[in-house]
Amino acid sequence: MEFFELFLIALSLSMDAFAVSLCKGLSAGRPTPGQCLICGVWFGGFQALMPLIGFLLGVRFQGLISSVDHWVAFVLLGLIGLNMIREALGGGEEHLDSSFGPRAMLPLAVATSIDALAVGVTFAFLKVEIAPAVSLIGVTTLVLAAAGVKIGSVFGDRFEKKAELAGGAILILMGVKILLEHTVLA
Repeated sequence: MEFFELFLIALSLSMDAFAVSLCKGLSAGRPTPGQCLICGVWFGGFQALMPLIGFLLGVRFQGLISSVDHWVAFVLLGLIGLNMIREALGGGEEHLDSSFGPRAMLPLAVATSIDALAVGVTFAFLKVEIAPAVSLIGVTTLVLAAAGVKIGSVFGDRFEKKAELAGGAILILMGVKILLEHTVLA
């Protein structure tokens, strides 16, 4: 997988964290740089950890399903992307408290990084070099989440739904590309 593709996946995965960070910024009022960094570290750390765990699980079971790995990647990325789009179009507003403490951040970090676990499984099937991939995902999410807190305090929730829609569409397109590369274009 090329750098540009990994970067698109990193951007897509970070959209949930970015959307939640926008809400955190909105609820915080005037966040400090430290609060922006705390949010970025929580989300970036979990976005890096979850695909690593998924990768390790995928490597363990790769031999069992290597003949259909491209279908697994297509289905996982497609489902994740569709779920992101469904959430963006759902219309339900999330209200977050303004706390940046571990009690508030841990569940948010886990919830926004579950998709990355499935992407990590996909990385195992595609034989992606995991260290650079999870580093890129973690750093991208850290930067976007930290910026999201500040942007949320300034612009409110104007960008939240658009970010999730874009992220979902990119993941679906990546899944289609992988499937086409292994079936039609092979």
